[in-house]
Amino acid sequence: MELQKDKIEKKLYDYQLEDLNTIFKCLEESDEAANILYQLPTGGGKTVVFSEIAKRYIEKNQKKVVVLTHRIELSVQTSKMLTGFGVKNKIINSEVKELKDQDEFMCFVAMVETLNNRLQEEKVEINNIGLVIIDEAHYNSFRKLFKYFEHSVILGVTATPLSSNIKLPMKDNYQKLIIGQSIEALIKKKFLAKANMYNYDVSLQSLKLGISGDYTVKSSDELYGNQSMLGKLLTAYNEVAKGTKTLIFNNGINTSLYVYETFKKAGYNVRHLDNKNNATERREILDWFSNTPDAILTSVSILTTGFDEPTVETIMLNRATRSLTLYFQMIGRGSRVLPKKSEFSVIDLGNNVARFGMWSAPIDWQEIFHFPDFYLENIKNDEDIEREFIYEMPDALRQEFSKSETIEFNVKEEYKKIFAQGLKSKTVLERSIEQHANICVENAEDVFDARILAKKLKDEIQFRVKQYSYCIMNNTKNYKEWLEEDYERKLRSSISQKFAAKM
Repeated sequence: MELQKDKIEKKLYDYQLEDLNTIFKCLEESDEAANILYQLPTGGGKTVVFSEIAKRYIEKNQKKVVVLTHRIELSVQTSKMLTGFGVKNKIINSEVKELKDQDEFMCFVAMVETLNNRLQEEKVEINNIGLVIIDEAHYNSFRKLFKYFEHSVILGVTATPLSSNIKLPMKDNYQKLIIGQSIEALIKKKFLAKANMYNYDVSLQSLKLGISGDYTVKSSDELYGNQSMLGKLLTAYNEVAKGTKTLIFNNGINTSLYVYETFKKAGYNVRHLDNKNNATERREILDWFSNTPDAILTSVSILTTGFDEPTVETIMLNRATRSLTLYFQMIGRGSRVLPKKSEFSVIDLGNNVARFGMWSAPIDWQEIFHFPDFYLENIKNDEDIEREFIYEMPDALRQEFSKSETIEFNVKEEYKKIFAQGLKSKTVLERSIEQHANICVENAEDVFDARILAKKLKDEIQFRVKQYSYCIMNNTKNYKEWLEEDYERKLRSSISQKFAAKM
């Protein structure tokens, strides 16, 4: 009996209690069958809040509560949390064909598909349902169940009140949105870790948009599976995350397997996980990840929900997305705080930060909820993002050019000067090559050292060529690749000439 008492005494934080009171006030003021949506960031404790809501609702109204989830792992976690709050509950999974013992429970946790099948077969009928709680409510699979709960109050819970389907806005199903604490506020109160963001310039113009409004797996695999991008990923890891527990998100299984091979070959402690792994393999891989300090886990989107590993220190976004929900979910996997962890790193190789803004920046959820079309239409396109990108040489590389007074070169400014003087546009690249050759020679003992330095300028050369291609309005992939090769060849030649002149 003492154990049961311990279970019930779960403590809610002040901000969770505040939200809980707002939700109950809203329920009291609304019509009998109102639909309310509650937003709280990933890591803010949504399950804790709605478990307490279920408990109080049952006590107050003597009516049953149904909690809906879209994945079996979430059902199990939710059931455990409800039990921890003293709410006796039953999971309706694929093994439950009938509910003969339904009067023994006031709360049921069900997966959408399973419950939908049972209700369609008319095998299951839950009587006296007062409240339906929908976890991860932005998924559209829940809509098919609304017709069965027309006389119940529906409370949707999500970190991002933006539908996963552009054509089915959430405002069609929910009358009111209640906003919880912001990410920034939760960081200040030390409930979430602070994200240190690192952005790497990536050209995404080969990516194609699919019917869902996000980039296709096929075009993502082609871009992120090539050697240049895999090299960029490994470099980014070495520069920012070496030795930290790292979670890498990819858009395709093929990419994730290439990432696994790349890191394994480089001698790192890495595993790959995707939805083809069975439950035993998955458990073994996640246990390994949990218990290995420098573990690197590369996966596709299966770890965006229902996965909680507070020891993650680095999140690598090795993909681009146009889904705001996915953006928040991926970064949220690193945001749990621990006694010795108040910060984590995010390495973005998909221009996602430029597309959506900083993870902890203020966001007007009410506007997004009420006017989703306006929000979605105004997401920055990739070409504009690339135009605005400014390359910054990493500190470690900058050190290698410490003997040079200036290492900057502004392609756009140089182009304006040359245009005003009526010179050929190619003069810009000639001057850029000259400047690069000079800094390589100034910081090298011999021609071989200088050529090694020149190779390290690959990212900056790519950036300068891209800037130049925008200036002359020829931005085709083949032309830029040809320009880069030509630039590198002329740079090597210029370095050789400068050393020859020295001799």
